[in-house]
Amino acid sequence: MKVALLQTTTPGRPDQALAHLTPLYETAVAQGAQLILTPECSNLMEQRKDRKAEVVTTLEGDACVQGVQALVKRYRVPTLLGSAIVASPDNDEDRAVNRTLYFDGNGEIAAYYDKIHLFDATTPNGEVYRESASVKGGDRAVVAQTPFGGLGLTICYDVRFGYLHRALAQAGAAMIAVPAAFTVPTGQAHWEVMLRARAIETGAFILAPAQGGQHEDGRKTWGHSMVVNPWGEVIAQLNHDHPAVLMVDIDLAEVARARAAIPQLQHDRTFVRV
Repeated sequence: MKVALLQTTTPGRPDQALAHLTPLYETAVAQGAQLILTPECSNLMEQRKDRKAEVVTTLEGDACVQGVQALVKRYRVPTLLGSAIVASPDNDEDRAVNRTLYFDGNGEIAAYYDKIHLFDATTPNGEVYRESASVKGGDRAVVAQTPFGGLGLTICYDVRFGYLHRALAQAGAAMIAVPAAFTVPTGQAHWEVMLRARAIETGAFILAPAQGGQHEDGRKTWGHSMVVNPWGEVIAQLNHDHPAVLMVDIDLAEVARARAAIPQLQHDRTFVRV
C-alpha cells in the first residue's frame, strides 16, 4: 500500500492552515496515496494564549477540519488528521482537546483519539511547555479500522510511553501513527531512536508525520517525518524541516513476519514492584 506523510509548517489560524495543507494533500493524491497522514496540530500552531483563544472552536466550526473532510470526500482517500486543537466537547471553557481524527474513504469520522500524555516540560534550551494548562488529556486508547489493517492512534509526547503502543499492538494495530510537533532539542536527541524503539517493541509500522520549521508564534519544530518498519528499520524519512510529502510503499505482511520471529507481544508476565 502507498502511504503519504505530510510534513507542514502550520500557521496560527485554521483557514490559513487549510490553505497550507491543501496543495500537499493534493500532491499526495496525485502520487497515488492510499492512506494520508498529517502532523499534530494540523489546524493551528499557536501558543500565545490570547491569539489561541480567538481561533479555537468546535470541530464543526473549524475551517481546517471541515476543509480536510471535504478533501477526503472529494478524493476518497482514507486520511488521518494527525490532530486538531478544538474546543472541549464537555464545555471546559479553559481547556481544549488535542484530537486525532480518522476519516474513512467516504469522508466520515470513523475514529478519534484525544491525546493522553500532555507535554509539560522544560527543554534543554530553556523553552517551557505546559500543554496541560490549555489542553484536557484523554483516557482512551484507540485502534482505527482502515481498509488495510488496524491503525493505532497516538500523538507526539505519547511516543515516550511504550505501554500505550504495546496495548495498541495487542489490540490489533499493525500500524501506529505518531503525528508530532517535536521541539528541535528533543527532536535531535530522541525522535528517531524512540520511533525505532516503538516499532521494535510492537512489531508494527510506525508512521510519524511531523511539523517542521519556524512557526508564527516563535516556536521551531524538528520535522524529519519518518516511517519505520516492524523490524525497527527506517525505510523512509525527510532529512529537513520544510513542508513536503513523504511517500512510501509498505507491505503489511512484514508485521506477521516480525511478530513470528520474536513473539514478544505474547510474553507478558505479572510482577511485583520492589
